[in-house]
Amino acid sequence: MTQKDRPWLIRTYAGHSTAKASNALYRSNLEKGQTGLSVAFDLPTQTGYDSDHILARGEVGKVGVPVAHLGDMRALFQDIPLEQMNTSMTINATAPWLLALYIAVAEEQGADVAGLQGTVQNDLIKEYLSRGTYICPPAPSLKMIADVAEYCYTNVPKWNPMNVCSYHLQEAGATPEQELAFALATATAVLDALKPRVPAKDFPVLVGRISFFVNAGIRFVTEMCKMRAFVDLWDEICATRYGVEDAKYRRFRYGVQVNSLGLTEQQPENNVYRILVEMLAVTLSKKARARAVQLPAWNEALGLPRPWDQQWSMRMQQILAFETDLLEFDDLFDGNPAVDAKVEELKAGARAELDNLDGMGGAIDAIDYMKAQLVQSNSDRLSRIEAGETVVVGVNKFTNTEPSPLMTEDGGIMVVDPATEAEQISRLQEWRDTRDQAAVDAALADLRAAAAAGENVMPASITAARAGVTTGEWAAQMRSVYGEYRGPTGVSASVSNKTEGLDDLRTAVDAVSDKLGRRLKFLVGKPGLDGHSNGAEQIAVRARDCGMDITYDGIRLTPEELVATALEQDAHVVGLSILSGSHVPLVEDLMERMRSAGIGHIPVIVGGIIPEDDARRLKEFGVARVYTPKDFELNTIMKDIVTLVDPKAVAAE
Repeated sequence: MTQKDRPWLIRTYAGHSTAKASNALYRSNLEKGQTGLSVAFDLPTQTGYDSDHILARGEVGKVGVPVAHLGDMRALFQDIPLEQMNTSMTINATAPWLLALYIAVAEEQGADVAGLQGTVQNDLIKEYLSRGTYICPPAPSLKMIADVAEYCYTNVPKWNPMNVCSYHLQEAGATPEQELAFALATATAVLDALKPRVPAKDFPVLVGRISFFVNAGIRFVTEMCKMRAFVDLWDEICATRYGVEDAKYRRFRYGVQVNSLGLTEQQPENNVYRILVEMLAVTLSKKARARAVQLPAWNEALGLPRPWDQQWSMRMQQILAFETDLLEFDDLFDGNPAVDAKVEELKAGARAELDNLDGMGGAIDAIDYMKAQLVQSNSDRLSRIEAGETVVVGVNKFTNTEPSPLMTEDGGIMVVDPATEAEQISRLQEWRDTRDQAAVDAALADLRAAAAAGENVMPASITAARAGVTTGEWAAQMRSVYGEYRGPTGVSASVSNKTEGLDDLRTAVDAVSDKLGRRLKFLVGKPGLDGHSNGAEQIAVRARDCGMDITYDGIRLTPEELVATALEQDAHVVGLSILSGSHVPLVEDLMERMRSAGIGHIPVIVGGIIPEDDARRLKEFGVARVYTPKDFELNTIMKDIVTLVDPKAVAAE
């Protein structure tokens, strides 16, 4: 019988509500044949706030599991032997802290810490560009990435201390060439920071621990070629830039989650096919095959998937790995002229962009440039969909449909119980009340001193984890020493040169501005901790190109701050973008504050992944329009804005 290759690690990206509930989900998935864990943390945990912080309101347990202290981490992995696991933790700004908690729990379990296997994502550069869970400025963030890598190299040698993550770059609109170049520039920035930290003879081993986490979109031939290009370019960089001679340390090792950006709210059952086709891009080519795969569920454009939905995606992986003959063959694409030509084209484009970034001083110095490029690429992508040049089945073509039997009485998604947040806060307070406060204070003082002295923060973080320090307390020390950062929005104030097809809208904006006595003022805001800013950016860009006077100050603003800006700017309309599921409490708070400030008459529009029942509630609060992913035609939204602020229309009402 033909010897089969070993299948990739089969993972499901999961975590919600509480550590206890997530633990039950993990154990169930492992029993169903999952071979690795992939932990999703909630936004307060990702951005370094405890569950009772004002900015955490409405966000606790929504997009992942809250982990505020060692007790939460202990509950998360109860009855799961960590020495037998390969655990991926999607965590960045607080990566040193979550790894410290993980190590402390492994020690409690009696595991050999040196044998732990897994990954912390720990890629802050892409957070500035596309996902928004950063805390500190780039330089100290890069230093902490290096802290984790250096510590793992010595103490947890089988652990991947960084996943260079191009996944969210594609979600933010990156072309394949941009995804290749921006990710590889990030990797070189990290390796340049790491090189002085270890003896020269040991550096190749450390290079070999850097892994990648990528995206695979629907153009699966191009995506497969992109992966082959990644393999070649990484090998080239490791050999020529860093002099790594051993081929095994130059190997491009990556995990993947296929593209959630292309999942549609319309006819969501079609997403099953999209996910399958996208998985083929990272499994068919043996030389560029993923080491680990996690797939979204068919209904993630609607909300949080249920256990059955996740199981369905996991079965897709298992059928490909265990029923087909894929793993019995060498690379299927070697010597294919069409594939070779596309790979060379992608490599040439990526090299040109890498040279451009190097000319700017590397990834850290080029953050503003890369962000602006992503916003423009995403704008181009959306324009092609609106124009019908890019076909999306069920969205802009073949839109007639039968009702889906998958949409059951629960709306086809899981909804986190609102009581979860209060219960988590109660457990957090109990933890604080029962710990040794003197030990906590001493651990925090040592942590702050280590950070201030430029020492590796990992040893002091592990001590703090054992002492009972909380996530918010750990992050507060990093904020106090290193400061906070607001990333670039990528949205320039200048109108772009891509205003074709906007003449009627620009005329309408001019006309209503004349009636208002000044230029129509549109405030775009992202309240809460949600850092997925793609939608807000594209709304702001289109509004600007239509002739509106826009204000968009980026992510993580409180309702109080947004109301103050609306007053100061004398806004005519306020638009909110919230993708984390916290829309109800955040919008309710903002609407109450607007009424109290005497600007309750200003129309508010809201966009996000918002179930119909919640949309009705938002309108009861006074929201004028609610938009979900099915409302992909930005020009329609622009027309609505003009209508909402037209004095004549308001008078008629």
